[in-house]
Amino acid sequence: MARERSVAAALGGWSARHRKTAVFGWLLFVVLATVVGGAVGQQGLTDAQNGVGSSAQALQILQNAGLSDPASEMVLVHSASQTADTPSFRTAVNAVVSGVQSTGQSAPIQSPYNAGLISKDGHYALVVFDVVGAPDKASDHAQPILDAVAKVRAQNPDMKFDEFGDASGQKWLNDSLGKDFKRAEWTAVPLAFGILLVAFGALIAAVLPVLLAVTAFVAALGLLDLVSHAIPVASTSTSVMLLMGLAVGVDYCLFYLRRERQERAAGRSPQEALNVAAATSGHSVLVSGITVMVAMAGMFLTGMHIFDGFALASILVVAIAMLGSVTVLPALLSMLGDRIDWGRRKNRRHRSGRQTGAAGPAYAAGQAYPGSPAHPAGLAQPVSLAQPTAAKPGRIWNATMAKVLNHPKSFAALATGALVVLAIPALGMKTQSLGVNQLLPSSSPLVQTYNEISAEFPASPSPGMIVVQTPDVAAPAVTQAVEAFKTQAAAVGALGSGPVQVTPYPAQHVLKILFPVAGRDADAQAVSAIREISDTIVPHTFGAIPHTTAATGGSLALSTDFNRQLDRSLLPVFVFVVSVTFLLMLFAFRSWVIAATAIVLNLLSTAAAYGVMVAVFQHGWGAGLVGTKPVGALESWIPLFVFVVLFGLSMDYHVFVVSRIREARDRGLSTKDAVAHGLRATAGAITSAAAIMVAVFAVFGTLDMQDFKQLGVGLAVAILLDATVIRVVLLPTVMILLGERNWRRGRRAVTPGAALRPEAVGGPVRIEAGQQR
Repeated sequence: MARERSVAAALGGWSARHRKTAVFGWLLFVVLATVVGGAVGQQGLTDAQNGVGSSAQALQILQNAGLSDPASEMVLVHSASQTADTPSFRTAVNAVVSGVQSTGQSAPIQSPYNAGLISKDGHYALVVFDVVGAPDKASDHAQPILDAVAKVRAQNPDMKFDEFGDASGQKWLNDSLGKDFKRAEWTAVPLAFGILLVAFGALIAAVLPVLLAVTAFVAALGLLDLVSHAIPVASTSTSVMLLMGLAVGVDYCLFYLRRERQERAAGRSPQEALNVAAATSGHSVLVSGITVMVAMAGMFLTGMHIFDGFALASILVVAIAMLGSVTVLPALLSMLGDRIDWGRRKNRRHRSGRQTGAAGPAYAAGQAYPGSPAHPAGLAQPVSLAQPTAAKPGRIWNATMAKVLNHPKSFAALATGALVVLAIPALGMKTQSLGVNQLLPSSSPLVQTYNEISAEFPASPSPGMIVVQTPDVAAPAVTQAVEAFKTQAAAVGALGSGPVQVTPYPAQHVLKILFPVAGRDADAQAVSAIREISDTIVPHTFGAIPHTTAATGGSLALSTDFNRQLDRSLLPVFVFVVSVTFLLMLFAFRSWVIAATAIVLNLLSTAAAYGVMVAVFQHGWGAGLVGTKPVGALESWIPLFVFVVLFGLSMDYHVFVVSRIREARDRGLSTKDAVAHGLRATAGAITSAAAIMVAVFAVFGTLDMQDFKQLGVGLAVAILLDATVIRVVLLPTVMILLGERNWRRGRRAVTPGAALRPEAVGGPVRIEAGQQR
């Protein structure tokens, strides 16, 4: 890995020597990316691209024929004291129909009395209509319709008028999520800053990581907008980018800055400290960043556009954050020097550390540092890292670590047992594309209206759909196939109650069939029914017509096809991510034992996170603590995304901790002493980094949307476990138990007492003529 290390050191050295170029070049890059991205805008996924399989094909046929389903809207009219056959009830229903039509925002509306949309008990009537304009712009037409319904509601105070549909739903989501994400952004950034302020105790040192992370996100967002015209992305990709950008951007800068501050506290000159930080933490940033990006690339193997967008967004923001950490940060540190500690109280301990090198070599006043021009060896002298530099943890930390390191078997067994217990609920994990009543809070008016409509008119919220593309929609064979579909679907119990609506489009050679699905929402009966129709009945009926294509669609079919594709892609993604992570760790540390340990520990923490997510969101154990109620399943894309993200992000901690352990081992320390030093050296940085990640993810866990709540809570729990149980207990105890076996395979064993080889930290760290101090 010497080449990558020399790259990190070279980048840091170049940035320190050309600091104005690095800083202003970064600012120019951010501005250009933002301006260009804003000018071209972001290309989102179409409804067809959001899906997979037969359901996506059905949408694509309609889209190609210019028949994309219009946005639909429903108004539920209810009276506890009157029935639909009373004059006043009928008058109110007619007022809704005429009021909505008068807005000019709807297609012609069929009266619920003619459409048969009166409930069995007669106390409910459902007014169903289509909204004019493009379906994805339905929210633009919602307000006049909402106002018309509100007017009728005011005229009939003894009756209820509740609205639900694509237009009102989009408007509510846009308004609600817009507020949520603004709150998340305005909460996550100050939280990160506050944690850094506590960690560094200096204003400028706390501002730099946050500033670089935010600018990296802004630049990545501009590039995502530009690239989206070649690879369309889902709107949620931006949220994923913000999540990843703040997490890795702040962490990378934190680790780099921590190492530079430690070296300065040990008595090194500003340039020497930068060189050491570039060769060590800079190298770790590159290894970690590459690992995260490669792990994210595994999502491309799903064959699903939504994951392509997630992968693209994550890779862009991680790459830019990584680049900024190894170029712009060294330049800023070189510019600021000790001014980066502005605002810190200069106590005796701090001054003493600067003069004598606490935890490092002692230098008397006026004594030349190795590598400085005044040193007898001159400028070519490598900066030795023979003495470790680390902040000294407190007594509680030392006492805790002493117990862990002195009883590795007991603590390893205890930690493993705890993770296995947490992982047990994951064995019963259930995933599905959550419906609106599951995605939104149960207190939401939309959810309450949806539940009422679903109870009184089971087939209305999500009917199944068959789209047939054939040369002649009026051909006898097509008519016979429609009747055969009705007969066969009814015979196997796949049809629910309600009419089957057949709409021909002769000019487009398309036939659209809407049918009620047996069961309710996405229960087992409904899923079984839609699979039977899609896999067997449609191919046997419409598939027998020459030159005809038939596809089964609808929201339930979309969810079913999505889950099927996820199931098929899990193994390839798993194998890819695990294999590539193993190879990268092997290449970085030259030890297959360390690489294998990283994989096993990652799998343990991921399984434990899955177990917590299932316990909270599927079974409802502790759901009230995160402000939600159990929805019976995890959103389909969450487990795969969490797996990929955790395998990438956990490498942050693993690489930084193991790198410091290996540095100490290369100096000749025993494995146990090297582990103890590595933990002490990284304790403050890991704690701060984990606190920031957990805080950022937890903020997303406060959003109203169930999928983001699951994502935020799952990642927050996983990072918390990873930074505590894994890195503080399992990793050190496992390495101690393995002993010399950590180092024997894939690299030469290190002889205790051997001097540090310069190539172990990326080659000689030198100060060259003309470098700024």
